[in-house]
Amino acid sequence: MRILLTSSYYWPELTGNAPYVTGMAEHYASLGHDVVVTTIFPHYPEWKPLMPRRLMLTQHHQGVEIRRRWNYIPAGHTAARRALYDAIIFGSGLSALPSRRRPDVIIGISPTSSCAHAAVAGRIFRRPYALVFHDIIGQAVRQTGMKGGAVIAGSVGRLELALARGAARVAVYSDGMRDYFAKRGVRESAIQRVRPWTLRWAPAEDPHAARARLGWHPDDFIALHAGNMGLKQGLENLIVAGMHINDSQIKIVLAGEGNQRADLEHRRAALGADNVSFVSPQKWGHYESMLQAADVLIVNQRGAVADMAFPSKLTSYFPAGRPVIAAVAPHSDTAREIESAGAGVVVPADDPAALAAEILNLKYAPWRSDQLGEAGKRYAAGELTPSRILAWYEEFLEAVAATTVRPGRVAAGHRRQLRGSP
Repeated sequence: MRILLTSSYYWPELTGNAPYVTGMAEHYASLGHDVVVTTIFPHYPEWKPLMPRRLMLTQHHQGVEIRRRWNYIPAGHTAARRALYDAIIFGSGLSALPSRRRPDVIIGISPTSSCAHAAVAGRIFRRPYALVFHDIIGQAVRQTGMKGGAVIAGSVGRLELALARGAARVAVYSDGMRDYFAKRGVRESAIQRVRPWTLRWAPAEDPHAARARLGWHPDDFIALHAGNMGLKQGLENLIVAGMHINDSQIKIVLAGEGNQRADLEHRRAALGADNVSFVSPQKWGHYESMLQAADVLIVNQRGAVADMAFPSKLTSYFPAGRPVIAAVAPHSDTAREIESAGAGVVVPADDPAALAAEILNLKYAPWRSDQLGEAGKRYAAGELTPSRILAWYEEFLEAVAATTVRPGRVAAGHRRQLRGSP
């Protein structure tokens, strides 16, 4: 089949949903499909160009044709700048549509601009479209407290719902997202739960070497948050937690990039939180080594975020074999994932004292840390393998194709009973 994917993020970006969109596209190509991705130039999570930009560029990578268009990168994050960012992605994306090959299947990946791009492509090519929601942007803007977010959250939310109602199929990352759409008029039979998978696990060095490279003392107890530093993470919670810890051996480390990093560094300096430090993003291999070198891994979300976003970092946290502390809403999908894996402890969101107390608890209960870490490794090995989860994406593709392609066009070899689909 000819497959068109519309996405704002793609290879060579290594964080956020880009690796999963890339993995999805490359998997479809490996099955023999003709895959075209329309996207923009890489810039996430640094929000700076990661390669030279021009008006347009066509690349071929791992069997996928990538059609890029110039994009605006906002200097700061307000609702107005985000709206302009998305509008330009939408407009430039239309010029990237393939003109010679009419796609059989069209799939748009959140955020909203790329979902809208897929819907318009559906009209142009007279094909139904499908959507994959990693985040629900309207709700996320409302919940993260973005400056001016309340003004546009309603209109973005209404647009997302309209796009989802018009889609042939909708894939979501969490049960909370499934309930959100089902309660607002999206056919339950059209909604499928998918999830991220463990992208790769190939540490480049042992934990002792990684600690030495990162400047961590052998006696330090490292509580690490790795990944994007954005509004929904609410990482000021970790900085204030550092102020509640009097144990000089405990260090809180924030590794990565994002639009809030500079503000967080200023906040750390203003509070004098000397036990909090920052590490730059790590390349593949060194990233996995860093996770293994830590003593505790932290996932942090604002309490208001709840079920509108699912942290893909858990797919790399669990294989590291380290206990996870989740400072999140207690009834969120993130909390349920931690509890299902048995891999960590959930503490109240936006409660730095509770986070600090649990870090101390795990330092002085190494046997418990080992149990939680081993449970995470078992869960990753059984539930988060690429082969298992990409089979769900095959099922999703076949369900979309059933509404868009004559039955004979779907290869018989791809029609198989898939077990364990959520």
